[in-house]
Amino acid sequence: MLKVALVAFQGEPMCFVHVLLNALDLKRRGAEVRIIIEGLATKLLQDLNRPDNAFHSLYRQAKEAGLLEGVCRACATKTGALAEAQAQNLALLDDMSGHPSLGRYLQAGFTILTF
Repeated sequence: MLKVALVAFQGEPMCFVHVLLNALDLKRRGAEVRIIIEGLATKLLQDLNRPDNAFHSLYRQAKEAGLLEGVCRACATKTGALAEAQAQNLALLDDMSGHPSLGRYLQAGFTILTF
């Protein structure tokens, strides 16, 4: 089975929408998919969760499909998005000095794509 971890670093909504689209497409194709929200992408959490946001539907679909692995604790803290991540009940990933370890995903057989 194909296993893919999509890591969103950039805080650009148009970049993040490609993470969501690809994650949903890969899931439909039978892949095991994880979305990891890192860096400036953590700032997008509040806007994406608003129903009037153009990408809210895709974000909701990804959440409902269980594709959101979690949010980098250190980056969410730095960007002021920690409370929003917690309010959305997103896992806080911090197993590598406060950041998610990509080595864990590589050891589990995931291909890592960064956006």
